[in-house]
Amino acid sequence: MPSDKPAAARKDAHLDLALDPGTRSQGENGFDRISFTHCALPEMRLEAVDLTTEFLGYQLSAPLMIGAMTGGTARAEQINQALALAAQQQSIAFAVGSQRAGLEAGQTARQLRNLAPQIPIIGNLGGVQLAQSGGLDLAKAAIDDLQADAIAIHLNPLQEAVQPEGETNWMGVKQAIADLVKSAAVPVLVKEVGAGINATLAVELFEMGVTAVDVAGFGGTNWARIEAARRSDDSAMFAPFLDWGMPTIEVLQQVCEACPGKVVIASGGVRHGLDAVKAIWLGASMVSAAGPMLANLGATDAAPDATQLQGFISRWKQQMALALFLTGAPGLAAFCRVQARLDGTLITPRSRPHYTT
Repeated sequence: MPSDKPAAARKDAHLDLALDPGTRSQGENGFDRISFTHCALPEMRLEAVDLTTEFLGYQLSAPLMIGAMTGGTARAEQINQALALAAQQQSIAFAVGSQRAGLEAGQTARQLRNLAPQIPIIGNLGGVQLAQSGGLDLAKAAIDDLQADAIAIHLNPLQEAVQPEGETNWMGVKQAIADLVKSAAVPVLVKEVGAGINATLAVELFEMGVTAVDVAGFGGTNWARIEAARRSDDSAMFAPFLDWGMPTIEVLQQVCEACPGKVVIASGGVRHGLDAVKAIWLGASMVSAAGPMLANLGATDAAPDATQLQGFISRWKQQMALALFLTGAPGLAAFCRVQARLDGTLITPRSRPHYTT
């Protein structure tokens, strides 16, 4: 297929803007509302804290995922290779950005599986693109090319509406997801990109057979602000919508309550390991982050540094372990039963079938 130069240019612009502090959401993700009861006598060794978990059939060092970022350009290829290496070395999951641009340009992402053979790799395609003619075939091509363990379908109506080249016909997306669930050879995940998935939709998605839902709430990288920064004409029209969305903590609580026992992924403004374990305590099975990972790949004018990112991920895991240690929990199952407070009021731990030992 011919190269889609406008799409490639857009992807590279997205990378630069995602690193701009001005594209962060101007609001709270809600994680600071959660606090834990301190254990002054842990009766355990910090080094013995166990964060291991299973996801998509893989044993991982912690319930962490490098979230979807980019794809389809030479620069994105370098970044994805560094991300894959870091995820493999740290034994966490890795989700690639949208594969459409790369596939339409005749590019392959197969090398990522060679770099990361022992972790789950998750493919990615937009919901609008899935619903278009040939969308199911494109999704299957994305799975096959990446040798993906799952594919995530991203929902981004706000981003598409603000994007100068955006596609705003969302008719048929729900049915396309249902059709993919029935025909795909791997699990299907559904995620937002920063405005949140509400509980009603999450229930419907799980009823359709989706394996996991990434709530992707408000509070992190803001795609409405990124796309507005790319507009040269009527960006003022979108000004009231630049911080549209549901805070991560709220959608996470609501989705976990409405979908007990389901695989819920938390993302949207996760800043450090303490935020990550707060999300786990609230009911998430995995925690995904993209912006912080991108920011810790090294200088923008240099080659991506997988080693630097490995150190950053290791620090997050150390922070997660410290949080468990300070609550007296030797592992995730015990941690999910410790006391926590929301806005100073005790809240009841939720039953966690994912962490049963």
